[in-house]
Amino acid sequence: MSRVTPRVLKGFRDYLPDLMVSRERMLSVVTSVFESFGFTPLATPALEYTEILTGKYGTEGDKLLYRFEDNGGRDVSLRYDLTVPLARVVGQNANLPRPFRRYQVAPVWRAEKPARGRFREFVQCDVDIVGTGSLLADFECMQVGVSVLRELGVHDFEMRINDRRVLDGLMSRLGILDEKMKQEVLRSVDKLPKIGWDKVKVELEAKLDLSDDGYTALHTFLHGNLADVDESVVDMEIAAPGIEALNQLMTWAKSVGIHEQLVIDLSIARGLDYYTSTIYETFLGALPGFGSVMSGGRYDDLLGLFSKGDIPAVGISLGVDRLLAGLIELDLVGSEHADSDVFVTVFDEDTTEYAMQVATAFRRGGIRTRLHLEAGQKMGKQFKAAARSGAPFVVVAGPGEQEQQVVRVKDMETGEQSEVSVDQAIDFVRSKLESK
Repeated sequence: MSRVTPRVLKGFRDYLPDLMVSRERMLSVVTSVFESFGFTPLATPALEYTEILTGKYGTEGDKLLYRFEDNGGRDVSLRYDLTVPLARVVGQNANLPRPFRRYQVAPVWRAEKPARGRFREFVQCDVDIVGTGSLLADFECMQVGVSVLRELGVHDFEMRINDRRVLDGLMSRLGILDEKMKQEVLRSVDKLPKIGWDKVKVELEAKLDLSDDGYTALHTFLHGNLADVDESVVDMEIAAPGIEALNQLMTWAKSVGIHEQLVIDLSIARGLDYYTSTIYETFLGALPGFGSVMSGGRYDDLLGLFSKGDIPAVGISLGVDRLLAGLIELDLVGSEHADSDVFVTVFDEDTTEYAMQVATAFRRGGIRTRLHLEAGQKMGKQFKAAARSGAPFVVVAGPGEQEQQVVRVKDMETGEQSEVSVDQAIDFVRSKLESK
């Protein structure tokens, strides 16, 4: 058999243990916050029938699907996001309790051009509330998002919020009434934070017949304030409910102390076709060109494609891999080498069973414990192995310790050593770990 060159597809990546530890800690925090808000987990398949996914993300989104014919001749695709599979689940399970509050943490795949913080395979962390049109549900999702970032130790960020109904009012005032053209315009506007107004205008000019005054009005609106929006700028019959909702969300944000992280931004458009009203994107303050790390909104029409009648729904999605890449750039997350809290040495063949019993006792005590696998290796080398593992404590269970049924515990940070019983050692290590 010929040698195979080891390589990874562009846009995909391996997470080695030192970085995977940080990633798993982040995911643990995320799910803990989700559950503190009363959300329960859901899992869906990585593969869906292509017809389930197409037509939900716009023409550009459809082109990014990893689509193929499987061995059974079926047209299938890897999931593009977690929202459309959720809509399919609700359509198949009409008896789900309402409102249905679910979270899902799972990889998705998009065949887009890889860039800084942008991958073709990445993990999304979603919460969604299905079955209620209450604005409180929108705010609940936004509050979840803010809470997640705060719990992860991220405080310099902005969640920029808008409402599609305000944008629809603008489209009406500009004379853009065709639904497909409206979506095309919004997809271009959605690129504003990434490519800037000049490039957005060039893109719009290729698809939209708008006067110079129209482009001036659009530019002024996208860079303006909600307080300046009136009948001269938008069709208020369409936009008024959105304006009222945005003001209410900001009032609630102040009442629960998250108003400093929320900003009304009329340029936020969200490029996916299924959003209907509230929309939001979240940006790291220290990385202005990095892109959104968390986004979402209300999508009241999507579930009706899979169910009898429309079902209101709203959600928010955190891109863990993009956020992790950003935090690494900011030196807020580093490599973590510790794979255990205790490293148990194995003095020789005669003490192997005792060392195994000691390691088992620590593990049953809830302490991550690594047992050295080379019995009889020089203790100097075993201590070097312990240092490489990052374990803060080394436990020696040699012949003398076995005879007295004790262990010797060394604190690798201070160098202090003590000889105690196994039970005392477990309590000692646990108290030290809890105090750190």
